[in-house]
Amino acid sequence: MKKNYVAALLTGLTLLTSTTFFVTCKNDPDPEAATEAEVTEVPEVYKKIYGASSITRSGEYVIIKTTGVPDHKSPYFQTTQWATAQYEAYNGTNTAWKQNPNKIASFSYTFRLPVSPKAATTKSATAGGPIGVSLNGVPFFNQYAAMQAPLTDEINGFDQYNGHPAQAGDYHYHAEPTYLTTTKGKEAILGFLLDGFPVYGPMENGKVITNSDLDKYHGHTSVTTDYPKGIYHYHITAASPYINGNDYYGTPGTYTK
Repeated sequence: MKKNYVAALLTGLTLLTSTTFFVTCKNDPDPEAATEAEVTEVPEVYKKIYGASSITRSGEYVIIKTTGVPDHKSPYFQTTQWATAQYEAYNGTNTAWKQNPNKIASFSYTFRLPVSPKAATTKSATAGGPIGVSLNGVPFFNQYAAMQAPLTDEINGFDQYNGHPAQAGDYHYHAEPTYLTTTKGKEAILGFLLDGFPVYGPMENGKVITNSDLDKYHGHTSVTTDYPKGIYHYHITAASPYINGNDYYGTPGTYTK
């Protein structure tokens, strides 16, 4: 009888211990799940791209989708589906302005940018087409016209907000997006290049930035409002190359449209 009592007591203790262990393990946070949540979280700074239709994260990349259609008015909306609301005749200051024959069109851009950009050991040259994306979803292009020609003539086709559409209708900025610097400020972040490094306006700490303040990639490292610990970033300037030099400072991601 005594042996049966002891055996029953031991069995009960074993079950109690097992149950307690199970409950404890079940309530513990899953470290793998936490890691996954961190990996899929989009950094707050990218959420400033208000023109994006979606911003997600895949591993070490931020995925930004946009149509590339500007949110400001332009003469290049003439005869498009947006003409009623968005067409505005040229009212800028360029007396040599001449409208090109192209019209703004919508695209399905997908920009894939590194979340944690780093300086590239081997630099990559920028190519024709998008080299980055601005806050309103419009692509940045480099300092050249088609076939790497100077922008000398194309500049006279920039609308009152300093953009224009290419032959296929893809609207873009080669230089300061004045709508954004008017609405967000000349010291504000204006977008990102494909290498993940941010692009800032033509002023910093109350000072106008010139090419001589920047390296050959058209950037420098300093503290910004968005990056209080400091980061390399590009600055838009009034003189060529306007947004960046011939090469990316970091390793570029990709885009499709």
